[in-house]
Amino acid sequence: MSDGLWHRHAWAAYLAVFVGVIGHASSEFVSVLTGVSGPEVSVWRFAIGAAGLILLCLAMPGTRDLLTPLRRHFWPITGISVLGFGVAYLFFHWSLDFATVPQVAITVTTMPIFLAIVNQWRTGEKVTPVKWVTGIAAVLAIAALLTDGALEQLAGTGDDLIGMLMALGTAFFGGAFMILVRPYFARYGALRMTTLSISIAAIALWLGVGLLFGRWVDFTTLFDRSGGEALALVTIGLYNTTITQWLWLGGLAAAPDIARAGYLFFLKPVIAALLALFILGQPVTPVDWIAILIICGAVAFEAAWPRLRAAGRPQAG
Repeated sequence: MSDGLWHRHAWAAYLAVFVGVIGHASSEFVSVLTGVSGPEVSVWRFAIGAAGLILLCLAMPGTRDLLTPLRRHFWPITGISVLGFGVAYLFFHWSLDFATVPQVAITVTTMPIFLAIVNQWRTGEKVTPVKWVTGIAAVLAIAALLTDGALEQLAGTGDDLIGMLMALGTAFFGGAFMILVRPYFARYGALRMTTLSISIAAIALWLGVGLLFGRWVDFTTLFDRSGGEALALVTIGLYNTTITQWLWLGGLAAAPDIARAGYLFFLKPVIAALLALFILGQPVTPVDWIAILIICGAVAFEAAWPRLRAAGRPQAG
């Protein structure tokens, strides 16, 4: 799926975002299988992901020039990438050391709301009442889905709250990144900009984790690990980062309504629940099915709202 197709056809952009969301939905599972905890897994993830993207760029004649964007816009691209990817994913993986997976997952899924708010600040495109209503409904349903109605799984103090604040930082910086980087995606293409952003973030994460935590990741130890852990690290790097981020960010940049495309992120926990059902054999309770229907309904209603509003208007003449 090429960048040109995304820009020429809205359905292709939204499809790319949806496929990217599928990749996001499995990242927590794969992260646990790596055997690497906390900030260190983010270094492995982005280093391997960046290597995959660089090889992909070099394999295509139209994307081999990775230096021109940096020569022209070094500081903006670097700053956006460090905050939007480096800091955001450092917070994400680190938060899992403090809070539970449901707490982190619910908090991170507020990202589309931050995306819409930053988009309004940046472009003046207002967050409509229907977006607020469907967004809040989706977040509440996600809370029910991931906790199965057990409110005590959401209640947290001390370390739990620290982890949830980190996850909130991930949602904010991630949403802001998608808006601020969009002009560069339009100018230089999704693949090149995703490669540059993730490569810059990988360097920043390696330095940051080394300086802050004293964990200087040695990439030569990859295959010294057990076969399952090594495979999980390669998977979270090449699949959950290289492929997923290219489709997710490229589709968002090309979508006619970036806020609407971002709402597909609400489907992430739904996809994760269905994967757990069909792959792991975990049961889905009635509360889960009700939450899934609400989330899917909210996303579908927001997507269909312009047509519904137009159909409800009286015809002139």
